[in-house]
Amino acid sequence: MSSQNQKKKPQLKRKSNQICFTGPRIEEALEAVPEGIEHERMQKIVEEFQRGFHFLRDFGLAVSVFGSSRAKPSDRMYKEAVLLASLLAKDGFAVITGGGPGIMEAANKGAVEAGGRSAAINIQLPREQQTNPYVKESVALYYFFIRKVMLAFASDVYIFFPGGFGTLDEMFELVTLVQTKKIKPIPIILVDREYWTPLLLWIEHELYTRRGAVGKQDLEIYHLVDNAQEAFELISRMVVRP
Repeated sequence: MSSQNQKKKPQLKRKSNQICFTGPRIEEALEAVPEGIEHERMQKIVEEFQRGFHFLRDFGLAVSVFGSSRAKPSDRMYKEAVLLASLLAKDGFAVITGGGPGIMEAANKGAVEAGGRSAAINIQLPREQQTNPYVKESVALYYFFIRKVMLAFASDVYIFFPGGFGTLDEMFELVTLVQTKKIKPIPIILVDREYWTPLLLWIEHELYTRRGAVGKQDLEIYHLVDNAQEAFELISRMVVRP
């Protein structure tokens, strides 16, 4: 058989410290990693976890707030996020966000105006990540997955305002962690019925009723409210003080 008819062996192309796959051979990929790189990466990951947990360890009662970075101060949900964060800060909650603009800024603003703790777990990006001016305590992490762990570990309550893919990603991850009992049940509050109702109806009708992909009890992991006052009253009933 001529060499032209032989199937070519998958190759690996290396550029800097990144590996691009042109075939399915994971073993070859592992062998192609320069010696020492994996150790350095693991060391950096461990150090980031240590920094993140060190940052969070002196927070007592805390709430994490998620939502669109594109929300404007004139938007209803921006104003509701300011109000809710203010109510919670006055009630003794530290307010933790991702540190960016939009809903995150609104939550940090509400905490500051109420005289509470306003914190952020930020992410380092190639272009400088701008932390909103209402953040008073922060830690910046390199790895997105470590940031997600920190945000999931940080609080006693998780509040989701309308947002994009990032907000939905965080919401579904927390719901999944509770569903699979990887973390204890915690209040997960969805604010704004108009935004969340179509998604929740799809989950109920398609995933639960039609597909049987989730259980009835899974639909009770999260709680839907319409505004800051409703959210605050629900949280007040659900959170057990230490």
